[in-house]
Amino acid sequence: MQTPKSILLHLDGSARTVERIKLARQLAETFDAEVTGQPCTLSALMRYPFAIEAAAEAVAIMQEIDKDARGAMHATFMEHSAGSQRLHWAEPESDGPWGFARRALYTDLMVLGQRDRNDPMDGELPGDFLPSVLVQSGRPALVLPYAGPVGSVGRNVLVAWKETPESARAVTAALPWLRKAARVHVVAYGEDAEASLQRLQNYLRMQDVQNITLHPGGNKDDDIGNKLLSFAADLGSDLLVMGCYGHSRAREWVMGGATLSMLQWMTLPVLMSH
Repeated sequence: MQTPKSILLHLDGSARTVERIKLARQLAETFDAEVTGQPCTLSALMRYPFAIEAAAEAVAIMQEIDKDARGAMHATFMEHSAGSQRLHWAEPESDGPWGFARRALYTDLMVLGQRDRNDPMDGELPGDFLPSVLVQSGRPALVLPYAGPVGSVGRNVLVAWKETPESARAVTAALPWLRKAARVHVVAYGEDAEASLQRLQNYLRMQDVQNITLHPGGNKDDDIGNKLLSFAADLGSDLLVMGCYGHSRAREWVMGGATLSMLQWMTLPVLMSH
């Protein structure tokens, strides 16, 4: 992948929006990129549909709630953009979360946040917003965990490798970080782990990626999500790279086991690609 030049930043009313803005600003400076801050939430009428059947005054109140929320997001964005000319505000799409994946088709990278069910603003988005955007857009996303400090990203990278298109796309998207990283660790699980790691190492070296350490994870490929998080903690990694596996079924998103575990329990930034 070429260095990302167009970054789509998701904005909402959650507490972690500030961290996403700061990270997006860091990425813009590192990669000489442009960031579009895109507010994206469910409207108050979608969250409280009973208001449609209520008096016109109630509907007006819902619209005022949306206006105030958008104003708060804009103020937060302007404050933490810190005057950077690389960060640009965009008005919300008319169809809210459903329009965000469409907007993502025109960007190199998304910056998103892990869902926090305990955040008071969790109801601003559908519960499946994150997996649906990852699958529907087909674009790589840097997903921040909902807790813990976020410093520099990409100095010590852990790549979760599997011989699948999703994993290959994630590695390709991660190349700008991997080339700059001080340490690159690559882990694979399953019977062909060692051979597949050697093949990936050869590819990465041709892509000018240095300081690669291979970690065959053994023949068992169960509970991969928890294994990856534990291994990332042991290594002190500041970025995890992995494929995102999932599909739609009966209006629900069915995610792969490792992907689901990561979306629920991630403890470090994760670069994912479907």
